[in-house]
Amino acid sequence: MTTVDDVCHHVRSKNAGPYWVTFDLFFKGPDEFARYHDSPVLGPDLIHRLFGADPALVKRFAVPSLNMIKISYARTSPQGGIVERDMHAGQQFVRLLDVALDPA
Repeated sequence: MTTVDDVCHHVRSKNAGPYWVTFDLFFKGPDEFARYHDSPVLGPDLIHRLFGADPALVKRFAVPSLNMIKISYARTSPQGGIVERDMHAGQQFVRLLDVALDPA
């Protein structure tokens, strides 16, 4: 089973304004990028399941020159709201690390 952590040398999450969170997945090289950058596993359904985001508001951008993808989603409540658990979204990426990319 290949996971995000296996194929990425760096994964981070951060605010993309008060209403959005973004993830950057930097693949270890062009081979890993080519194989997994458009994987349906890393799509809106995953972000909905892990973070409760509206799948219609999930965006994914490939950046081939950096062997990375950016996945952004609209927060379910604004940054700093009463239910906020991670003000800067800096720890959100952890849930992605163990996501299996290959079928079992």
